Amino acid sequence: MFHSVWGSGCGIRTVHSLLTCGVTLVLLLHDTDLYPQEKVGIRLHPLVFVLAVMASTALYYGVSLMDPGYVLTDCEEKPHLIPMKEDQETPAQTPGAVRMRRCGYCLLKPMRARHCKSCQRCVRRYDHHCPWIENCVGEKNHRVFILYLALQGLVLLWALRIAWSGFRAAVTWSEWFRTNVFLLAALVVIGVFTVVVVLLLVSHLYLISCNVTTWEFMSHHRISYLRQCDYDTNPFDRGVIRNLWSFFCTWGNVVWERVYYRDVLSTV
Repeated sequence: MFHSVWGSGCGIRTVHSLLTCGVTLVLLLHDTDLYPQEKVGIRLHPLVFVLAVMASTALYYGVSLMDPGYVLTDCEEKPHLIPMKEDQETPAQTPGAVRMRRCGYCLLKPMRARHCKSCQRCVRRYDHHCPWIENCVGEKNHRVFILYLALQGLVLLWALRIAWSGFRAAVTWSEWFRTNVFLLAALVVIGVFTVVVVLLLVSHLYLISCNVTTWEFMSHHRISYLRQCDYDTNPFDRGVIRNLWSFFCTWGNVVWERVYYRDVLSTV
């Protein structure tokens, strides 16, 4: 279910951990809003902030090391397929028949799966390969990826406010820079990651509400089961509410061939 911590992506995870620890230390060591004027009892603000940072880091490692939904072997996958009648025409001629897509590397490729050249595996409901987690985002870890983005976004917005509150005035610009140089560097890092994470979260939530993956959205005209549809037509769309419910509340592998052909099969 999980990859080795020391495998591919170890360097990226190390950079992420060092950046997280470095920025957190800068915020904790400066006089910011983390330390209210009433210094009575346990300082709850820094404790909650550190716990939030630890939780987001744990989610990062979770989504980075999880199996994104690698396609199994032919023997394990074939029992889930929709059987065709003996007298049925070929898949190319009959819209109700399921045409199995073949992968040149992994042989079997279920609908909505794609072979990732970086991971060298086919991934179910492939969304994209994320270089920051050095892992694919697919059917099994997409929910965790969204949860990570949401928590990371909240932590970054909080950190942005904390960093801004720590700047102190000085007589000259050079003196101000020497006093706030580490806080300024932390603010730049936090600002860049905040923009990236918020944009990613918003775009992914929009695509999820339409039941479209990033790969399908970007390559609609090149995907065999989508290019025969109009550009604004999605055969997997069941409405915003059902799409969100299916994404966040459905567990296990989905046979997307059945969803794709549900209208035809219901009349057979």
